[in-house]
Amino acid sequence: MDKNQNPSIGCVVTECKYHAQNADYCTLDKIMVGKNESFSSKSEDTDCESFIVRDSYK
Repeated sequence: MDKNQNPSIGCVVTECKYHAQNADYCTLDKIMVGKNESFSSKSEDTDCESFIVRDSYK
């Protein structure tokens, strides 16, 4: 496993700046998950607030 991959954070969002690219992991030490509804009762009510689009997708 690449030393920059965090084995505790899986990720398939290749458009993200922090995606490991060579495997489906995040390179951050931690992520922030936020909610986009006042009450979250399903996954669609939450977002990864650590997401930043990779420069090549801008």
